[in-house]
Amino acid sequence: MWSQVSSKGSIRIMAFAVRIVNYQRNRMLNICDSHLIGRTLIQDDLTMNITESYFAERIVDEKEAGQLLQNSSIINMVGEETISLSVKLGIGSAKGVKKIEGVPFLLVFKF
Repeated sequence: MWSQVSSKGSIRIMAFAVRIVNYQRNRMLNICDSHLIGRTLIQDDLTMNITESYFAERIVDEKEAGQLLQNSSIINMVGEETISLSVKLGIGSAKGVKKIEGVPFLLVFKF
């Protein structure tokens, strides 16, 4: 069920934290690499809080994350694994990726 990713000589399970919000016929997906939950990223005057209440309604595997990415019209993404999966699926572009403290994030609107 879970994909494995090698991370600096160890094995880490690839899991995604997700929260879905349905609003006026649109599905907004907040999704991040699950290991980022609880981090606060600060760079210059920009702060990003990766909170459980915003991103982690539940934890899903790569297959379900891919389905959610494909079926959402507004997507807030944070993390290497999340954005890699999104770009692999043709959702968003690597050109649109920005980084805060070296952690990538990407916003996608599909209308």
